[in-house]
Amino acid sequence: MKNEYFKAAQDIEPQLTQFLRDIVAIPSLSSEEGAVAERIQQEMVTLGYDEVFIDPQGNVIGRIGNGPTVIAIDGHIDTVDVGERANWNTDPFDPVLKDGVIYGRGTTDMKGGVAASVYAGALLKQAGFPEHATLYVTGTVQEEDCDGLCWQYIFNEDKIRPDVVMITEPTSLRIYRGQRGRMEMEVSTTGISCHGSAPERGVNAVYKMAEIIKDIEQLNERLQPVEPLGKGTVTISHIRSTSPSLCAVADGCTIHLDRRLTLGETEETAVQEILDLPSVKKAGAKVTVLEYAVPSYTGLVYPTKKYYPTWQTEENEPPVQKSVEAYRDTFGAEPEVGHWTFSTNGVATAGLCGIPTVGFGPGHEKFAHAPNEEVEVDHLVRSAAFYAGFVAAFKK
Repeated sequence: MKNEYFKAAQDIEPQLTQFLRDIVAIPSLSSEEGAVAERIQQEMVTLGYDEVFIDPQGNVIGRIGNGPTVIAIDGHIDTVDVGERANWNTDPFDPVLKDGVIYGRGTTDMKGGVAASVYAGALLKQAGFPEHATLYVTGTVQEEDCDGLCWQYIFNEDKIRPDVVMITEPTSLRIYRGQRGRMEMEVSTTGISCHGSAPERGVNAVYKMAEIIKDIEQLNERLQPVEPLGKGTVTISHIRSTSPSLCAVADGCTIHLDRRLTLGETEETAVQEILDLPSVKKAGAKVTVLEYAVPSYTGLVYPTKKYYPTWQTEENEPPVQKSVEAYRDTFGAEPEVGHWTFSTNGVATAGLCGIPTVGFGPGHEKFAHAPNEEVEVDHLVRSAAFYAGFVAAFKK
């Protein structure tokens, strides 16, 4: 016998598919999500959510139920830009449905997950919403620019504190229970400028940085994997210098570091590794953890450090067990359990706020940020059914 949520999700496939196409058609770069937030709010109201609002940061939040177990299903509503349009076979903002696949910017990362979660609420109401649960479905902002900032705001300012969070980033319909963390640092050197015709009169900050660059490359090779999340990494993603003119010795040089963090690595350990490099000590270089302080589309600024902690939910913890149970009940099969390669809002829900977190989403990581981004309609349907089953599983 087919699971009731799965069957109901198949029945509403046309509405779910059209809703995704509607929100994909609305461009929503980070800090420009206002129009898509309003469209999601409208859909939640139409579907009969008990409460729907957009908070001061711009996150759209829908609530159903008022039971003791508080569950949040989260998806970010911003996307990256489209890049070179010539690489797209279709218009990224005129989503095409062909052979059971929808193409367009954000279909996988991650408006597909948002659409499925919104309709999961409708499936639960249709079946009779479980008395044990309060469900929040959140469409959150600025994730592409600053993972988890939205949930710092929701947790600290909106005072919504779930017992468990489901992240709807793409997982290829697997259950994911963690990810590596990341952080952004700058390393800066100083020099003394002079005329470029006599460089020996000055001190070139770029030359100081050259030794540091080599040491950082070697540091990355020394970092050790920690299972199951694998190896932390460090790479230089940008370099710039300053000088009075292009005919002068550089008096400043700065590199930007993208540091991925595995289990056991923290902001403090990662900074200390850089400070301990012989070249950094020799150059007297400065190491800085960067800050994000960009207005949301509402104009609100909520500053935070660009430190996004590693997190993992153990397999024997309730969110993972309930996810496995929901998958079995919904699809009559055993799920695969794994981890994300990239970063998600879990860095805040689990990493900073300590809320048990797990993930399941339509689409595949490989299509995120890529031209010709796509998601299977079957994934949307299955995800909506799974989210409903996940909420229901907590009554047991």
